[in-house]
Amino acid sequence: MKLPVSFYERKDVVKIARELLGKVLVTKFNGIYTAGMIVETEAYAGVTDRASHAYGNRRTPRTEVMYMHGGAAYVYLCYGIHHLFNVVTNVQDIPHAILIRAIEPLEGIESMLERRDKIKVQPSLTAGPGAMSMSLGINTIHTGLSLQGPEIYIEDRGVKIGNKDIIAATRVGVAYAMDDALRPYRFYIKGNPFVSKGKGL
Repeated sequence: MKLPVSFYERKDVVKIARELLGKVLVTKFNGIYTAGMIVETEAYAGVTDRASHAYGNRRTPRTEVMYMHGGAAYVYLCYGIHHLFNVVTNVQDIPHAILIRAIEPLEGIESMLERRDKIKVQPSLTAGPGAMSMSLGINTIHTGLSLQGPEIYIEDRGVKIGNKDIIAATRVGVAYAMDDALRPYRFYIKGNPFVSKGKGL
């Protein structure tokens, strides 16, 4: 079942980031279907979070999508190379977002391998946000798309991840955020091999 808009429009971005673990991210581009279970997420709490692109109510052409109502895709380019896929949450004008850092491949694996120029399935195929987006065919042209549409969406297939199997850790690559860098806003499924190697702080 596709997650409804109401799932994304809730106020607690940290709770949503935890609950996205075990959900299935699906893409359908040019007739190519790929899907994977979300195994790692990172929450960003908008204007009060120094690690967020919207900190201090910053609005630019790139970040404007973060101010849409929850349930939109925010895709940006990192280091001029990696396309990173985020889920916009909360209501309009509150720019919360969740970076999807890793998935466990489920369907369309041959297409994922081709996109990543790999021969066999191994964690590096989809571990880490750049690798994950590439494997699913997601790039910056998809920013702003509704997660209710046909191209990118997230499904609930009934997988429940218990609290004992969820690890909370600091986020990756946000040391510049001072005290906010220490927020335990990264979540991943304990023992899953497709979780990225990002160490946090």
